[in-house]
Amino acid sequence: MLDTDQTAVNSGTSRIKSQRASRTGKIRKAKRRGNAAPRASLYDEVTAKIIAQLEDGIFPWVRPWSAANAVPGLPRNAVSGRAYSGVNVLILWGAVIDGSYPSQDWLTFRQALAAGGCVRKGEKGQTVFYADRFIPEEGREQGEGSADTPRSIPFLKRFTVFNAAQCDGLPERLAADATPLPERELHSQAEALIAATQADFRIGGAKAFYNVGDDYVQVPPQPAFTARIDYYRTALHELGHWTGHKTRLDRDQSGRFGSGKYAREELCAELSSAFLCAALGIVPTVRHADYLGSWLAVLRQDNRAIFKAASQASKASDFLLGFADQEPAKAEGAA
Repeated sequence: MLDTDQTAVNSGTSRIKSQRASRTGKIRKAKRRGNAAPRASLYDEVTAKIIAQLEDGIFPWVRPWSAANAVPGLPRNAVSGRAYSGVNVLILWGAVIDGSYPSQDWLTFRQALAAGGCVRKGEKGQTVFYADRFIPEEGREQGEGSADTPRSIPFLKRFTVFNAAQCDGLPERLAADATPLPERELHSQAEALIAATQADFRIGGAKAFYNVGDDYVQVPPQPAFTARIDYYRTALHELGHWTGHKTRLDRDQSGRFGSGKYAREELCAELSSAFLCAALGIVPTVRHADYLGSWLAVLRQDNRAIFKAASQASKASDFLLGFADQEPAKAEGAA
């Protein structure tokens, strides 16, 4: 009799657990559906803005500042000094163009107050995005001592930031200008970066390209360029392709000319060159403006394409800048 009662109890307990699991699953699905729409709208919002700029002949990564006012550089948080990455670079560069701001420094409303300043009344902020993944509490518990890896869930958050030029009373250190590009033919930082990569970098011929199969970059000699600085813009674009090799960042470089894959890789290389130029104090330009049509086609088909391209470009530029960061350590070791 006891066994029969215990069986009934166990059966009832199992049924309750099953019902709870079912309700939990439904709640999670509802939450995912609820979160999917806002995420999709964020992607649509940013993509629509970039497409509109491209259609108007404005490239967010080309002269991403007013030539009369602003200085070259990657947008950064004025308080932490940390540079923004991915699609946020394009968004904030576009905002600098629209607002003719003389600074690449940004901060939140609260950061401005904490620094002793304030955002001027009537100023409109700019939305930036933070993407990451998290593991739910129940997922972490299930993963403990289990062979199953807990499933992480992606999330996308938005923040509003203001340019330092939109604020009053900020300490001068929060809006320091970057050093503009000196007028000379050789750019020492770019030269050092190219050398530090130890890439198979060949100078000669009349074409600039990256050979995926043989893994080498080739660019015409600098005197062949109408503007000598274009030599570096072109070299950095091709090195952007170089980072995608399977032994490095392993991007899909199998696309043929005119295909969607080809356009995506070109957009990534173009953006990585722009990010590198900004980091090195070189004003970016569009090296492949003739690819505009294929870029627009990709962006219209996929509202996440610009996010992915900008993310890949940030990884490519960080990968290349990492070689420059290693140089002092090498020098110390040699000494």
